Amino acid sequence: MKYSNVCLHTFGYALPPNEVTSAELERRLHPLYSRLKLPEGRLELMSGISSRRFWDAGTMPSDGATVAGLDAIKKAGVDPASLECLIFTSVCRDMMEPATAAFVHNKLGLSSRCQLFDISNACLGFLNGMITLANMIELGQVSRGIVVAGETAEDLVESTIKQLLQDTSITRKSVKPVFASLTIGSGAVAVVMEAKNSTDTGHYLRGGAIRANTGQCDLCKGGAAGEHGVLMATDSETLLVQGVETASWCWHDFLVELSATADDFDQFFCHQVGNAHARLLFEKLDLDQAKNFETLAFLGNVGSVSAPITFAIGVEQGALREGQSGAILGIGSGINSCMLKVDW
Repeated sequence: MKYSNVCLHTFGYALPPNEVTSAELERRLHPLYSRLKLPEGRLELMSGISSRRFWDAGTMPSDGATVAGLDAIKKAGVDPASLECLIFTSVCRDMMEPATAAFVHNKLGLSSRCQLFDISNACLGFLNGMITLANMIELGQVSRGIVVAGETAEDLVESTIKQLLQDTSITRKSVKPVFASLTIGSGAVAVVMEAKNSTDTGHYLRGGAIRANTGQCDLCKGGAAGEHGVLMATDSETLLVQGVETASWCWHDFLVELSATADDFDQFFCHQVGNAHARLLFEKLDLDQAKNFETLAFLGNVGSVSAPITFAIGVEQGALREGQSGAILGIGSGINSCMLKVDW
């Protein structure tokens, strides 16, 4: 896919107020660690995650998405009433029905003529939302819209801790599929997108590529509520290998589609899963690790928010400057991969 008429405004985002360290989670899991003789520091050592952020109790996905949306709209300097499309893209939703986009639309005070809907695709939802809105802009269906996401990891992490403490049948082997849930964090992100022929922001979405590898759709499954609450099971080792393999196929298509080489990119912004994942990905794609801007250590895996909030913080910190090109590299359970090129 290629675009010639799609501009981006600066991303908006929101960080939850509560920082929770991996050491804190391990202290809560002391009975399990003691019973299984697990070494302290295992969680951070395995993942590279020192801390993650959590919302205050009662915060809904639409609440975080609204804060990020307001930030993006303010930075873009546009009238909220001028937005013609709103897409909500998180793994987490306020409820099954109505679409969480409806709550965000209402809280942002958008026009009744602004179409709204949810897109859900695990950790790739936001990137899929950007593609969907870009297609609408390129076709001339809308001239300005916004993509938002708000992830709430609190229930999953609490349910996981409860399961690990109460299920005495858990062993050093069976604990592995559960540990990935402790790497999840909360956060929110948004971006206003616009037709270049309406307002040229100087920031362009040039195109991208997608790949699916759904023969591996059973490697990460979450959302089923059991006796301990909402849980997720992940075959982390196989998911790592298969996810990077899928990304390598997508990377090949990405370069061909955009007639690009790795040297054309000044910075990379990836979905943040773990430090082993980042190392293997950059080795497989033969990319310069020094060009990888990371938020993993202090945000953890923020689901659909992860890659775009990393991009937002990277731009804010000057990792990607005007006139440079960046690539957003996404991998999500399913398995799917999506990569986008942005000229800033």
